[in-house]
Amino acid sequence: MTPLQEHCLAVTRRHFFRNCGVGLGKVALAGLLTDAFARRATAAPANPFPIKPPHFAPKAKRVIHMFMAGAPSQLELFDYKPKLAELEGKPIPPEVIGGQRYAFIRSDAAVLGPRFKFAKHGQCGAELGETLPHLAKIVDNIAIVKSMRTDQFNHAPAQIFFNTGFGQPGRPSMGSWVLYGLGAETSDLPAFVVMSTGSGISGGSACWSSGVLPGVYTGVRFRNQGDPILNVSSPPGADAQLQRDSLDLIGSLNQRRLALDGDPEIATRIAAYEMAFRLQTSAPDLMDLRGESKATLDLYGCDPAKPSFARSCLLARRMVERGVRFINIYNEGWDAHSNVEGNVRNNSRNTDQASAALVMDLKQRGLLDDTLVIWGGEFGRTPMVESNAALGRSLGRDHHPQAFSMWLAGGGVKPGLTYGQTDELGFHIVENPVHVRDLQATILHQLGLDHERLSVRFQGLDLKLTGVEPCEVVKGILTA
Repeated sequence: MTPLQEHCLAVTRRHFFRNCGVGLGKVALAGLLTDAFARRATAAPANPFPIKPPHFAPKAKRVIHMFMAGAPSQLELFDYKPKLAELEGKPIPPEVIGGQRYAFIRSDAAVLGPRFKFAKHGQCGAELGETLPHLAKIVDNIAIVKSMRTDQFNHAPAQIFFNTGFGQPGRPSMGSWVLYGLGAETSDLPAFVVMSTGSGISGGSACWSSGVLPGVYTGVRFRNQGDPILNVSSPPGADAQLQRDSLDLIGSLNQRRLALDGDPEIATRIAAYEMAFRLQTSAPDLMDLRGESKATLDLYGCDPAKPSFARSCLLARRMVERGVRFINIYNEGWDAHSNVEGNVRNNSRNTDQASAALVMDLKQRGLLDDTLVIWGGEFGRTPMVESNAALGRSLGRDHHPQAFSMWLAGGGVKPGLTYGQTDELGFHIVENPVHVRDLQATILHQLGLDHERLSVRFQGLDLKLTGVEPCEVVKGILTA
């Protein structure tokens, strides 16, 4: 008899109760614990987003994030560099590049000067490019940060990183974290709304996904025209009572399945059905702009009948009034690999008036103080020119993660401030660098959330929006 045969004969049923490493006792314990957890989730909460206390007193209650996807050129908008005009057409000094490689231009590419005139505005004297005449009127109400930087240099990972703190899909977005940390102030509209006003976002839905959090925390995307959400309107012949009876039946079936499986995504489904029913009344009221005055529509440059960035900004103000917690407005098209002058001019024409109007409108309604408004893209553009005959490109700028600009307003942000500085070529940051993680920590801080304490346990790790790399709140741009 072989040793293996002798060992097999020595194994008895008691072995499975006692010595096998897993053991039936442990299997039974796991089963009991599974049942216990399932029983805890046998009923979907009446309110999936109960109000939660912040970690400390907040300065802001809500966020409107205007994301300029594609990356606006800071050198044409916010960061004036006369030295670029002086050196235009000459190779950028190699010591400036420092071995940096780019996707579409050579390291010895020629310098490209600013394509627009700049002027100082307001009492604060902030410099802006001439394509931002409306922002120039409210410059004393905003803080311009010229020293942003990021780890990512391609659009999709950079957009996902800015919105989720991670360069790949799968992590919760900022809106999801805020909803998870604070709950919702409205039950008639989604607490986290996403609108898009362009041709598509490189990062896609990962930018507003709930990631490892339950699906109920995912941003709800509103369409540009028609019903804001597909199928929110009842079909012909279905009145409110029939709709209510149908949802009650579906809800009871989902509750039974939830009791059996304990799957939190079933609770998400139940909440989604109930929200859809409420949206049949609240969404049409929200989207109907006929009650807005002509003066307000003119302020935004909004035609109520046409999809536009202006319409999205006006809807964002209306959402704020109705208790929506986090609003993303994505405006795509800023990727200026060719003709940076035309790109900036056209995109500024589409966004400048409405962006400034949103700040003015919030302020005159007493909503700006506790609403944090953010404007910017995923990275910046190079001081060097991108020209590639094979690709049909000329007088453009490539991606530049080392330095870019954005602005913030309201929500405890210091108005009339210009923060940070780049070198004379706009290539490197030389004063007050602000990493994307620092900005994320600052956004949470203004909402009363400590980025170090706001976490979720997943596969043995405590995940946070700001990750594990060192970061800090940018107190220099805050009022207190």
